[in-house]
Amino acid sequence: MGSAVTASCTVRRERCQGLQDGQLHISWLLDGEPMDGRQRRGVGSTEVSELSVPQLNRTQAKLWCCVEWNGTKQRVGVAEIRAGYPPGKPSNLSCLLDLGDYGLTCRWQQGADGHLPTSVTLKCATSRAPAVTGCTPQNGHNQCTVPRRLLQLYRPMELWVTATNALGTAESERLHIDPMDVAKLDPPTLQSIRSVPPQTDCITLSWAVAPRNAHMELCCELRYCAPEDPSWAVVTGIVGHTGTAQHCGFLFGTLYHFQMRCRRNSARGYWSEWSVGRNHTTHEKAPTGKLDAWWSTQPAAGRMEVQLRWKAPRRQEANGHVLGYRVTLGPRKRGREPQTVCNTTDTQCNFTVPARMCRVYLSAYNAAGESAATEVILLERKGPPLARLQALPRGERSLWVHWEAALVPAVAYVLEWQEVSSEPTRCSSCWQLERNGAATSALIQDSIEPFQRYDISVFPLYKDAVGTPAHVAAYSKQKAPSHAPKLHLKSIGKSQAELSWEPVAVELRNGFITHYTVFWANSTTDVSSAVVNSSLSSFTIQGLKPSTLYKVHIMASTVGGSTNGTSLTLVTTVLDDIEIQFLFLTLGLVFVLLIILLICFQKNGRVKQQFWPSVPDPANSSLGTWVPAEQEPLQPHGVKEPGPATISTVTVLDKAAKQTPTWGKEPPAEPPALPQPYVQQHGASTLQSRSGLGAEPVQYVQVLGGSSRCPQHVAPCLYVRSSSTQPLLSDPSPEPYENLWFRGAAPSCARRSPEEPLLDFPMLRGLRVSGAEELHDFQPC
Repeated sequence: MGSAVTASCTVRRERCQGLQDGQLHISWLLDGEPMDGRQRRGVGSTEVSELSVPQLNRTQAKLWCCVEWNGTKQRVGVAEIRAGYPPGKPSNLSCLLDLGDYGLTCRWQQGADGHLPTSVTLKCATSRAPAVTGCTPQNGHNQCTVPRRLLQLYRPMELWVTATNALGTAESERLHIDPMDVAKLDPPTLQSIRSVPPQTDCITLSWAVAPRNAHMELCCELRYCAPEDPSWAVVTGIVGHTGTAQHCGFLFGTLYHFQMRCRRNSARGYWSEWSVGRNHTTHEKAPTGKLDAWWSTQPAAGRMEVQLRWKAPRRQEANGHVLGYRVTLGPRKRGREPQTVCNTTDTQCNFTVPARMCRVYLSAYNAAGESAATEVILLERKGPPLARLQALPRGERSLWVHWEAALVPAVAYVLEWQEVSSEPTRCSSCWQLERNGAATSALIQDSIEPFQRYDISVFPLYKDAVGTPAHVAAYSKQKAPSHAPKLHLKSIGKSQAELSWEPVAVELRNGFITHYTVFWANSTTDVSSAVVNSSLSSFTIQGLKPSTLYKVHIMASTVGGSTNGTSLTLVTTVLDDIEIQFLFLTLGLVFVLLIILLICFQKNGRVKQQFWPSVPDPANSSLGTWVPAEQEPLQPHGVKEPGPATISTVTVLDKAAKQTPTWGKEPPAEPPALPQPYVQQHGASTLQSRSGLGAEPVQYVQVLGGSSRCPQHVAPCLYVRSSSTQPLLSDPSPEPYENLWFRGAAPSCARRSPEEPLLDFPMLRGLRVSGAEELHDFQPC
């Protein structure tokens, strides 16, 4: 590999007839890659091309010689090139003799690959015969079997492996063995196992070796284990030809599984396979040792309720299968059985005892007998607690609890732990007793699961009291929460939003929540976030834009990871609450004002009377509905009518539509229909004539528009009718009638004849007719 390669190609010219230009051109292809050679004329009519490859780094390649023929490369010759290294040295040669057919099977580890075809053979030789080929592996395997005819049993042999390719040969280290030393024997057969009486921990077993191994010196091993044991216990040095053995140290009343194997006593051969297993249960014995107990008491009507819990005896103390437990009020004595308050197969019991009873006795029993009673002193819980309690994970299923020693020396400690969940459950066996009063730590291994929270309590046991417990929470392993809290929108404004959430259920936290992270973003800005303390359950987002849509979600984190919750979509308002309140207050005030204005319009007359007192309308007075029987003619100018007259009614008679007045015709015998009252004045107001008609009250005044009595150029007539003898002028003078208006007078009637006198009423100055001039411009009829 990596060496230079040279090649040459010779082509006879007479075999290349038909070339268009008559020139013969030779080229090269190395695995399809064009290569340039050096062409020259050879002997006779031949053309020779030589190629040199400085370094060939391919394990296998094909080199083609080509002739240029009508613009194409025609392949006229090929050579296959192989490159590699000498074979690697085989190693780790080992052999095994099968006593079934006495074939010697050898295995080895192949050396480095030389990238070339390699032949491998197993050679063997004896001191009396030359080396021969023992066997050749098939299909590239690294093992083969030497037949029995080439072996010499109980004599040393020499074996080695050779590997050969085109570049060289390599041999393994030579193995010198006696084929019988590497023989693999057949396993023995266990025949019987029995316990040795009386009340000992020993067993006796017997076995038989395989028939083909009966003539050999054997060495055997025995192994056994109980179902609870993590590994096998092995007994060595058992002599094979005896067929029996005895061994001690077994537990009472325990099921064991036994197996056995053997090999040649020379200790150079291979062990046989383990025999078929056999089970055996040792005989039982009464339980031994003291039981760990824990209690709680509560007074009840002169007696005391007791809850007593205990641990089952360890396997080496149970000495068999425990059938039950007994709780008595006193120790067992000869000839007297104490009172039994509880006999159960469980590991806890509730019972009542007299209030002054402070001791009970606990024992376990099996088929072989009953254990010695364990005295339980029911101490009160009034001692000092521990300080600085902490719990750390020791593994996925264990917790290491540490505490500081109490000021008062303790004789023992009780550790309790309970699984924390939404639905509390109490584990009666989740406690343990630490008998060493000087200990400051303990390992909890029972009923501990990862990602589950536990509340741990430690009680110090003093000589005459039980200390107040110290508490701590712990996880053996933490990970990201299974779920994140669900966000709720509590309130929202134009620039802030208050969010709240419910804490994650304890069984879904998978660890201690270290913090929450709230994320929010709109469609145009980057995501913003804020870290919230794990003790909080609400958060207010500040600095939001008014009337903008936001997406918000929360992330819960533990030391083991984080989990995102579902997103919440919210839209900020245009105004804040204060602004909305101010707006509603303003709208309310406007509404109230509108109501007031509406009421004012409904009560227009009353409001007008209060702010703009109206001039009384004589036409609406009680006399406004009175119509005289006949129209009295007005007296000529300058004639004074005796007696006062009071004006009670002023009537304006409009000119009939499209009626041409005729001057000189007599007016109708009667005045038009009942005149329309226009102004009604209540009280004793009077009108005075400027022309000196006398102080006579005028009770009825009419203005006749367009009457036949008025000339065409005269304004509407003003009739003043006297209805009483009251003086027209009074002292003091009545108030002038200003703002008194009339309707229907045409401007053409506003002129008077200069030769006719003017009836002037000083009290009626400013009296106007719609579309006409003032009263003093009118000509009386």
